[in-house]
Amino acid sequence: MHAQRAAAAGRTASPSTARQINDRLALQLLQSEGHLTATQLKALTGLSRPTVADLVERLQSAGLITVVGESGAQRRGPNARLYGIVADRAHLVGLDLRTHSATVAVADLLGRVRAERTVPVGPDDTREQAVDAALGALDDTLATAGVHRPHTIAVGAPGLIDPATGRLGGTDWIPTWHTHAIATLRERIAVPVLVENEANLAALAEQRDGAARDRDTFVLLWLGHGTGAAVVLDGRLRRGASGGAGEIGFLPVPGTAALPSAKGCDGGFHSLAGSAAIVRLAADHAFAASAEATAAADDGDAPPAEALVRAAVGRPDGEAFLDALAGHVAVGVAAVSAVLDPGCVVLGGEIGRAGGAVLARRVTERLARISPLATEVRAGAVGGRGVLHGAIQVARDAAQADLFPAGG
Repeated sequence: MHAQRAAAAGRTASPSTARQINDRLALQLLQSEGHLTATQLKALTGLSRPTVADLVERLQSAGLITVVGESGAQRRGPNARLYGIVADRAHLVGLDLRTHSATVAVADLLGRVRAERTVPVGPDDTREQAVDAALGALDDTLATAGVHRPHTIAVGAPGLIDPATGRLGGTDWIPTWHTHAIATLRERIAVPVLVENEANLAALAEQRDGAARDRDTFVLLWLGHGTGAAVVLDGRLRRGASGGAGEIGFLPVPGTAALPSAKGCDGGFHSLAGSAAIVRLAADHAFAASAEATAAADDGDAPPAEALVRAAVGRPDGEAFLDALAGHVAVGVAAVSAVLDPGCVVLGGEIGRAGGAVLARRVTERLARISPLATEVRAGAVGGRGVLHGAIQVARDAAQADLFPAGG
């Protein structure tokens, strides 16, 4: 369907624009489908044979695709040549900044990770020590991947990202070393550095490779140390006027002792469904995870509630705790649904992944009691790593937009 729409657009555009559309369409197909012959590109795009031949020549001349083999042992000649994207044409960096860690991944133009590293940030580390640790991890990961200079870097972090400037805000409630790490990175490396909210990146990962692959409209509800949301409407990520769309932690809700403030989300939905609140909820229901389960879930920056939720799934003594948690989460989902009516909410983050289908089913049941809107609740598929995957995706899209020729 996308190929048909793009081909139709190409036929009505100017020659230069048509070439750009056709080239990008071919590259997107080679990215999603793998190696293809010119005949297969013709069938998938709906373009004529001469048009496909021209675009193949352009993309080869630009160093973006190359011949990688032939389609069958019995076939020879130009029509049998298999073409593929030159993955090493550019390299990308995804950087996931958390409160107590930083994770770096280096990927090629196809998004395949070549090297990855996580470094801890201690609670007593100074701002300078934290920045040095994060940027040192970046240098080491680039060296391991054999990459001297990446094309694009994308950073995922909590907080407000100004849509106009791309700068990280909301610094009253996020680690100060995050803003300094990003500023230092931009000063040190002369490549594009893109910054995006962590929940937004997780939503992009769920949309492309996870639980929302069949949805153009959905909301991702992030459940981790804190809470957040990402809004995707008609296939597009919506950030809001100030980048604050989805800051659901500040949503005033029943069941908390106070109201949130401009400087902190204590008293909002965060106080109902953040990790610390979930830990208290488990204690109220006399539920505890085993030491082994807690140790298995600990990755240095995992929310403490993750182990509790994972342990409760499938245990009879955890059902009351999960029911209560589902009630808390359903309050946030109902509020989102009342405003946006997305039809689908994905439970993301480490805790959403830990609860899986069991928690999603319970939230669906509780939601049906308090909201008249039909809303499907799904378990996220990418979990806490969604931020890193989404960052690589954003960097890849930006690099491809720069490298894919615009036609002449």
